[in-house]
Parts: sequence; structure tokens; C-alpha cells
Amino acid sequence: MNYTLHQLKIFLTVSRTLSVTRASKELHMSQPAVSMQLRNFQEQFDIPLTEIIGRKIHITDFGKEIATAAEYILKEVEAINMKNFAYQNQLVGRLKIAVVSTGKYVMPYFLSAFMRAHPGVNLSLDVTNKNSVVENLENNEIDFALVSVLPDHLQIESIGLMENKLFLVGGREQELKLAHHSREVFREIPLIYREQGSGTRHVMESFMKQHNLPILKKMELTSNEAVKQAVIAGLGYSVVPIIGIKNELRNGDLEIIPVGGFPIKSNWQIIWMKGKKFSPAASAYLEYVEKEKSKIIKEKFGWFEKY
Repeated sequence: MNYTLHQLKIFLTVSRTLSVTRASKELHMSQPAVSMQLRNFQEQFDIPLTEIIGRKIHITDFGKEIATAAEYILKEVEAINMKNFAYQNQLVGRLKIAVVSTGKYVMPYFLSAFMRAHPGVNLSLDVTNKNSVVENLENNEIDFALVSVLPDHLQIESIGLMENKLFLVGGREQELKLAHHSREVFREIPLIYREQGSGTRHVMESFMKQHNLPILKKMELTSNEAVKQAVIAGLGYSVVPIIGIKNELRNGDLEIIPVGGFPIKSNWQIIWMKGKKFSPAASAYLEYVEKEKSKIIKEKFGWFEKY
């Protein structure tokens, strides 16, 4: 047998998620690549590791034993790597962060240089909606969370990162002309919403409620990417963070519609539970952000100051 640690990790992830699609997203790999590695791993065993029943993946009893062994092996390898870095007086440990879905356009830039400087730190970065992020924080499953809407029921501490601006946008074939509109335009146009639990939706609904505006809701979608594609296709309009539409604005696929009271502004903030006892890796990361955030904002996000 000549299976690799990479194949062990792939099989373990598939066995836990019971889905090639979900495993590929978690591993940041394409679905065909995951399927190929899973097939190559299976070919080294005479007994099936998985079976497909009703178009769903099921792990066989033998596969469950292999998954347990794979988890043990990978943990031991991680421990060996940690010892190696520790002997070189390098920072080691795991950094666990959850970010709201549009935060994926922000958080990587506040992580890349830190991770390059500390190869002994392993990063767990979960991208999900606001409700799930807050739940992870409350359950002490993560060190930090990136949000634009602060949870009002938790005792937290925070560090502000940067401004978050939300605009009304339409596709290139929109019927609205790019003249300035009053807020009354929302009484007439079909809006595309994010799902319940989304921070973007919360800000959007708060604005509508504050100005007593009725909603002509066209549809509800579960990701920022899906909303963008629906607007580009001409299915309606939406209120979205400028940070997530840089390329679409540049390409002309989306256009900002000037409306009174816009942009809606909030702030991206890294938050953590009050009294949280940080690991050395988490403490070092917080120090890094406080020291470097102004430089990162200037270098990576100066482009949206003109909006």
C-alpha cells in the first residue's frame, strides 16, 4: 500500500461530511479532484470503504474503521509537526475563526501574512451565516469571529477592522436609469434577499423598517454569490456589500443605483467572548491584527474608498 496523508485527509473528510461536494468545499478542492483521490485510495483496499445507496454516500463498517485509524494517524502527524516547530522556537497551535459569508472577501487578507510568518500554526476558517457564527462563538468552538452586526445577547470584546458599505445594485440590463432615486424606489422594484440569519439581510431589513418602506420581495437565496448571479441575470435588485462586488463592478456586470440614504454603513469587527483564555497562537494573532490592520486596509482595500 502507498496511500498518502493527503488521501487519508480526503477520505476522513468525506466520511465525516458524507458528501463529495461538501468535502471539496471544506478542503478547497474541486469535486473531480476529491473523487479521483477517493477512488485511488479505495483501489488500495479489497473491501469497499463506501457505498452509494439512493444517490447518497454511506460509509461501510470497514470504512468506518479506516476513518478512525486515519483520524488517529493525522493527529499523530500534526503532533510531530508541532514538536518540530516547537524545537525551532516557532509559534505552534491551532487558530479557529468563523466568519459571516461576505466576510470571506475580508478575512483572508488579515490572515495571509500571519500564516506565512508562523508555519507551525494550523488555521481552521469556517465561512457561514451570522447565526451559525454567533452560535460557534457562544459554544466556545472558535477563538474569533468576523461579523458586521454585533450579537446583542453575548458579552463580547472586539476590535474594529474596517468600514462595511452596502449599496443597491442592478444588472447591466436593469430598467432603472442611473439617475439619483429617492428611497421610494423600493416600493416598486423586486428585491432579492439573503436567507434568514444573514448579516446582510439583517442590515437591509433594519433600513427598510427604519424608513417604513414596504418590501416587494422577489426571492430568497442562501449565498452572496447566488444573489449576485440572480441580479446579473436580471431577476431583480439587491442590497449588497461593496466588498463582494469588486470584479462585477469592474466588468460592468453590476451597477450601483444611487439612492437617498445609501450607502448603508456598518463596521467589520473581530469579536471574541469576554474572559476568553487565548492560546499562544490566538494571542499572537490578535497582536498582529492590532499592529497591522491599518497597513492591510490601505494596501488591499483602498479601492472602495471612492464609492
